[in-house]
Amino acid sequence: MSPTPSPAPVLPDGDPAPAVALARPESLSHLFWAFSRLALQGFGGVLAVAQRELVERLGWMSREEFVETLAVAQVLPGPNIVNISLMIGDRFFGLRGAMVALLGMMGFPALIVLTLAALSTTWLASAAMTGALRGMGAVSAGLILATGLKLLPSLRTNPVGLWPGLALAALVFGATVWLKLPLFWIVLSVGGLGMTLALIALKRSRA
Repeated sequence: MSPTPSPAPVLPDGDPAPAVALARPESLSHLFWAFSRLALQGFGGVLAVAQRELVERLGWMSREEFVETLAVAQVLPGPNIVNISLMIGDRFFGLRGAMVALLGMMGFPALIVLTLAALSTTWLASAAMTGALRGMGAVSAGLILATGLKLLPSLRTNPVGLWPGLALAALVFGATVWLKLPLFWIVLSVGGLGMTLALIALKRSRA
């Protein structure tokens, strides 16, 4: 189940990027509490918190690895962050790690939501709470935008290159915002184009 190690990032001029020593969880309990902490911070969306925790605070992944893992999680069924937790847990501890990371990701949030639903259904459905949740939606959009901007520098070491990568991102933005195309067709078309460009660039760098 463990994914094969990804090749070292390649700079636009064809030279390999310098390797960076990454940390790893000390134990399954460390993995569990790290994902529990991540999940409990995810008001309005966990993706932005995941980037900060996994890349910046814990140092378990580089920005480039996070982008690659997110890309795989995006095309698999299910929520992105759940797929990411499974892949990271499997990377460090195999199947046990995948299950522990998933439990940390889902355990406490599920308990909180079920408790609130049982204790105060009327309160959660009130106009004041509905308005508060809509306000949290704006915060979530800001967090996702900030995460995207933080990850932009990783395009410099992407095989596709910075400007082609930005062009692909612009295509996705236009297809989503203006054309309102279904995600399946965006992933199939623009994602397929990105994979083709990356394969061509990698073949040229190895030639």
